[in-house]
Amino acid sequence: MADVQSVLSNSFLRHRTDVLVAVGVVAVVMMLIIPLPTVLLDTFMALNLVLSLLVILIVLYTRNALEFSVFPTMLLVVTVYGLALNVSSTRLILAQGADFGGQIVRAFSTFVVGTEAAEGLVIGLIIFIIIIAVQFIVITKGATRVAEVAARFTLDSLPAKQMAIEAEYNSGAITEEEASRKKTDLEREADFYGAMDGASKFVSGNVKVGLLITVVNIVGGMIVGMTIHGESFDMALNTYISLAIGDGLVTQFPALIISTATGLIVTRAISDATFGEDVTRQFSTQARIYWIAAGFLFVLAILPGFPWYVLVPMGLLSAYLGLSLGRQQLIDAERTTAEQKQAKSAETPAEISPVAPLDPISLELGYGLVPLVDKDKGAELLDRVTRIRRETALDLGLVVPRIRIIDNMRLDPSEYCIKIRGVEVGRGVIRMGRYLCINPGGVREEIPGDETVDPAFGLPALWITEEHREQAERAGFTVVDSPSIIATHLTEVIKRNGAEILGRQEVKGILEALRRDYPAVVEDLQSVLTLGDVQKVLQGLLREQVSIRNIVAILEALSDYGNVTKETGFLVEKVRQSLKRQISLQYAGDDKTLRALTIEPGLEQRIIESRVETSGGVLPALPPEVQRKWITALRNAIKSAQDRGVFPIVLCSEAARPLVKASAARDVTELVVLSVPEIIPEVRVESMGEIQIEE
Repeated sequence: MADVQSVLSNSFLRHRTDVLVAVGVVAVVMMLIIPLPTVLLDTFMALNLVLSLLVILIVLYTRNALEFSVFPTMLLVVTVYGLALNVSSTRLILAQGADFGGQIVRAFSTFVVGTEAAEGLVIGLIIFIIIIAVQFIVITKGATRVAEVAARFTLDSLPAKQMAIEAEYNSGAITEEEASRKKTDLEREADFYGAMDGASKFVSGNVKVGLLITVVNIVGGMIVGMTIHGESFDMALNTYISLAIGDGLVTQFPALIISTATGLIVTRAISDATFGEDVTRQFSTQARIYWIAAGFLFVLAILPGFPWYVLVPMGLLSAYLGLSLGRQQLIDAERTTAEQKQAKSAETPAEISPVAPLDPISLELGYGLVPLVDKDKGAELLDRVTRIRRETALDLGLVVPRIRIIDNMRLDPSEYCIKIRGVEVGRGVIRMGRYLCINPGGVREEIPGDETVDPAFGLPALWITEEHREQAERAGFTVVDSPSIIATHLTEVIKRNGAEILGRQEVKGILEALRRDYPAVVEDLQSVLTLGDVQKVLQGLLREQVSIRNIVAILEALSDYGNVTKETGFLVEKVRQSLKRQISLQYAGDDKTLRALTIEPGLEQRIIESRVETSGGVLPALPPEVQRKWITALRNAIKSAQDRGVFPIVLCSEAARPLVKASAARDVTELVVLSVPEIIPEVRVESMGEIQIEE
């Protein structure tokens, strides 16, 4: 229903805009026939000035000509509108003579003509002729020529550009949709410059007609004033020349602005930035030119007859600009050199490894999700990723390597993919402009939306619109936006796969950073265990969501037991016991109560006796029938506890703990298994039941 209302609303707005444009065009035509009151004439003339100003401002801030593709049509409409105003004002000037009440025309004539004497009329007429000559000979003629050349060259290069797009598509560099979009843009560009070639002729014609109307105003005004209105020759001359100049300027001044805009939009075809950005960048590339200009100004200042009080300040300003730009260029050069040296020292020589290593973790986005990382649009996702790395370091003690964010044309436009060392570990779909509404449990209210699944936790969810967001939040739903969906999924992927992210290079970095403050701990450890041994233990902790932030206690425990054995499973258990306060409080409630399931002693003993040694460590090897019954009993016990509002842990002996965890790893992935030595005295254990199997 909301979508239908939105469509109807947009359709109504478009229809209303079309009606307004049609009414405006009809009004322009009627202005050529129907006399206008002077108040309405002043209003339309002011509107003409504002419209021309808006056009040139849009052109100045346009990065690409196609962003203002309506310009050729607008050029025609504005030209006809100006001519209609000229005809209307001419009718009123000839009809009313000295009683003409158009304030804008009289204001322009006053500014240009100045005095009412013959001197003012001559000066005003000369200024008007100069303005017309500048517009016609310089601006309009130049813009027309540039438009002709741009149109010809655009059309000539069109086949080659289309072939280049086809080559990109055939090589797989771009998708079919992107190739189609590029071809459409090329066709629109060719149509635009073709239209500009013709539309520029309206500008030159407008100048000629404006000059003709001004001459007609003067000659016709003199005839009407002296023959019909009975005015003297001097009075008629002063009145009609003054009003003709004012009227000509009122209509030609907006035309001059439009002509300038025409020249700007066709001469900036090679730029992808705004005019202001281009000027700033290109006038700040050379500092020496400002020093040369300063020297030239100082030389002029000491020559006789030149105004030193003007030239010396300008020379000082030019010298200051040269000094500032020189300093900035020196800083940029030093920074570039430092970055090149750093990159050179970090890169691997090509002759050693021609294959680039895979990124530790990467986030690939479909092209429809690129705005989430676009700095011009806020780049919300980039900020979230930075916070994720910081929070992961605080929660797990794992310093996540830089997460590479890239666009992947092989993905659907609204799809994203998370990879660890080049292997996909998570994928999801985002609907831009929608919110993900997740039921945390117990919410009964119905919210309109499209059914989906939360990519991070696999929970049922809905895609809802902005208008239903507040309703969903009041009802108790969890509502998240697009960046939060990806950030949450990325956080969960990092937590679940922290062991894979932690490589030996990362472990070495941890030890080297620790050496500055705890040299004795690091040296003692390295005399007992290798870097690989330490990595395996840390990975074993991360695999079960145990934070390695207390790295000093972990390394001390490894140093203590590393002399006994280097078996990873044994070392992991001893390190866990050294972190028992951290682990106990992690799973205990606010009342320091640990709600746990225990295992029937006979079953626990059977799990221990099934232990087998493998290259990957110790694993349980229960008979298939017993394994099936054990998993069924475990699930039933957990469900029974969950029905009472608790997700319990499993508490067992030290010898059974790794075997219990390994036996349920595939079937109950979120299972937490603790051993008795990992429970501190301050934490009270509450039994939620005993896991038994039926023989």
